[in-house]
Amino acid sequence: MDRLQGMEVFIRVAETGSFTAVAEHLGVARSMVTRVVAGLEAHLGVKLLARSTRSLRLTAEGEVYLERCREILDLVEAAEGNLSGADRAPRGPIRISVPVSFGVRHLSPLVADFVTTYPEVSLDIDFNDRQVNLIEGGLDMAIRITTQLDPTQVARRISTSRLLTLASPEYLARHGSPRVPADLAQHHCLGYTGTSRAAWPYRVEGETQWVPVQGRLQANSGDALLDACQRGLGITRQPSFIAAPAVQAGLLEVLLPEFPGLDLGIYLIFPSHRYLPTRVRALADYLAERIGASPYWDQGLP
Repeated sequence: MDRLQGMEVFIRVAETGSFTAVAEHLGVARSMVTRVVAGLEAHLGVKLLARSTRSLRLTAEGEVYLERCREILDLVEAAEGNLSGADRAPRGPIRISVPVSFGVRHLSPLVADFVTTYPEVSLDIDFNDRQVNLIEGGLDMAIRITTQLDPTQVARRISTSRLLTLASPEYLARHGSPRVPADLAQHHCLGYTGTSRAAWPYRVEGETQWVPVQGRLQANSGDALLDACQRGLGITRQPSFIAAPAVQAGLLEVLLPEFPGLDLGIYLIFPSHRYLPTRVRALADYLAERIGASPYWDQGLP
């Protein structure tokens, strides 16, 4: 087995944490997989894997070597694809991180279609609202939804989402409807936990105005806030990719439509230090095409 094949075996062992699973997948004896990894360790003069009777984990040197192996194999894949003069079918593992609400509502059906279209691709999806470090987490791509992206990040904007101010008909019947953003100070507002300031931005006479808000309920989940809003507990601001079905069903009303807020950009974020593999580029293009610059969830909204 040559060096590149040895790297592929090492990557599989590191990802699965099992010599046996890799051997079964390759149709070879477990002892052969063990010898391949041992051969790499002997050649490098370092331990790549710490073994025990119950677990298998990467050493510090193993983590570095794993990342380098991925880079090398990605470059080999790219070189072979360029020389062949034709697009090669995407194959191999992809690790991505996505926000929970967006991922569950919109990404899950898309990635299911993607792996059906490309059966040689495997996807590992981390549903997480934290902004994880792609390199440290061994991720190929992440989705970020924000009004302001870090300019140092390698990103591709694929779509957008409106921020809607919402209330239930029952709440408005009891408390009335705000006519201008400043009226929100007199209302119960449902906001995100841990925001730097309890204020919502609106465009007023051509300028962005931050309107102070307050309320008795906060949460770090847009779905939870939307549910509270539907129960008449207050006014909330939610991205249209979460709120659109409730608005279209008449469960919530859009307030202050003449005072738009800041739109949310939907971005694909990539590690900045390595070539973009064919499989990751294929997934990025697929998501950009299926979601679109004018996303389907905004259709029919006021």
